[in-house]
Amino acid sequence: MYVDEIIKLSKNLSEELKNLRRDFHQYPELSFKEFETAKKIADYMRELGYEVKENVGKTGVVALLKCTSNGPTVALRADMDALPVNEMTDLPYASKNDGVMHACGHDLHVTCALGAAKILASFKDNLQGNIKILFQPAEEINMGAKAMIDDGALEDPKVSMIFGLHNNPEIPVGKVGIKEGPLMAAVDSTFLTVKGRGGHAAYPHRIIDPIVCASSIVMNLQTIVSRSVDPQKAAVISFGSINGGMANNVIPDEVKLAGTVRTFDEKLRNMIEGLMKRTVEHTASSLGCEVEFNYRRDLPPVINHPNATEIVTKAALEVFGKDGIVEPIPSMGGEDFALYQKIVPGCYFWLGVGNPDIDAMHPWHSPHFKADEDSLWRGAALFAVSVVIALEKLGNQLQ
Repeated sequence: MYVDEIIKLSKNLSEELKNLRRDFHQYPELSFKEFETAKKIADYMRELGYEVKENVGKTGVVALLKCTSNGPTVALRADMDALPVNEMTDLPYASKNDGVMHACGHDLHVTCALGAAKILASFKDNLQGNIKILFQPAEEINMGAKAMIDDGALEDPKVSMIFGLHNNPEIPVGKVGIKEGPLMAAVDSTFLTVKGRGGHAAYPHRIIDPIVCASSIVMNLQTIVSRSVDPQKAAVISFGSINGGMANNVIPDEVKLAGTVRTFDEKLRNMIEGLMKRTVEHTASSLGCEVEFNYRRDLPPVINHPNATEIVTKAALEVFGKDGIVEPIPSMGGEDFALYQKIVPGCYFWLGVGNPDIDAMHPWHSPHFKADEDSLWRGAALFAVSVVIALEKLGNQLQ
């Protein structure tokens, strides 16, 4: 099954992968503006012999390797975009683009996928099926996966299984986090406009105060999780934005609120939306206000398919060993990789990049974010071995 050869090739690629990653890190680009990143990727993949499509989902790249005979198509996904963050590390390859940084480590993801692509290309004549690699834009704004899917990234040939990874500084380098079932939460957004009747703050009896109403709404909504949700199930209702009024002695006509809701369970998701609507409307009515309630479902949860997770686990045993595999606690964060999983079986996993000895311990989106680059060859190897196992297993099912 070529596992030993893949691991050996991955280790031999270590320096090349570090150099690739450092180049991407120095020139980060924001969502749907990954023009130079995409060009570098496309050029690299063409040199490896892949058929390359550019401008997929606006700035995405899809690379296809057709192996010796017909068979399933297995995909890898790597997101490319950076964040509007001023880098504050002491790295010699720190960002050269002011105000933009790979503070979520997507440069690592791209590099792991490129490494896997190079390794897999060397086994082209020994594999049955197709290998498709999706370099996705705009994950940070939850729009890239949908754009890629709408542009046919999972078709022609149709993808049978997909794998993705995300670096995790909370997991030490040399380890990988794999979990069947829910890994990341569904992401919903809520937007409220509370309408009252403004006036002088010294005469509250003459107005209808939307600030008091908005405050009551926020507090009442917190009781949904504490009193209506099974304590053994995870849910979050949080508000990150409240805007109303400009002066300390003027009550405004309206207050706007924006928040997020996180769940893993579709039934619970539906219940919370209904309870929120009822709570918001009843609270506003009791205080004499009107309210506009909008609820938007942004992303489904990341649910790792049993078959895909079994394949990644088997691959991880080869690359990391039994002691290198940890089962992570599900995250309330969200990921648009979930959109691929709504269409084809997939597994998303955490690649350990943490190492306090080199200050690689800061969280995602921090201006101090760092990663241990010894994770790169491991990520590339795990990607490659997962693809090989998947092609073999899915191919046998087709026979």
